[in-house]
Amino acid sequence: MKCPVCNSQDSRVLDSRPIDDGASIKRRRECPVCGKRFTTYEVVDTVPIAVVKRDGRREFFDKHKLILGIERACQKRPVNAEEIAASIETELQNSIVTEISSKSIGEMVLTRLKEIDIVSYIRFASVYREFKDVDSFMNEIKSLSSKKSGALGGKK
Repeated sequence: MKCPVCNSQDSRVLDSRPIDDGASIKRRRECPVCGKRFTTYEVVDTVPIAVVKRDGRREFFDKHKLILGIERACQKRPVNAEEIAASIETELQNSIVTEISSKSIGEMVLTRLKEIDIVSYIRFASVYREFKDVDSFMNEIKSLSSKKSGALGGKK
């Protein structure tokens, strides 16, 4: 690592420690030429993921934008939007895709919300699936009820 003071191409690592829950490493270094101590940070270089919007536009995946969308649907509900967004970001980073549709991301959110909180699921689905009227809401609620009672072996 190049010294920021004398531009020497060599430095010695004095201390290394993980930060950000192990996502990064902080290294304390010393230049053998001028004796200056400095800190460097090492992070994994990730490939940016492009999100293809409904109208065909592309923009980079933005976890904070996803959190805001989830928080709107989960307002006053027992749901951790940051946790959901982080799990989706991790899943995307661990996959080999460099491009994903906004529709696929929406489905990933719906899958997680369905497991956590049905009210938040319905709220998110109403915007994501663009419910036009009360019948759209009712159809979604009925499909949830029938799946739930079918899964439990109950009657509709």
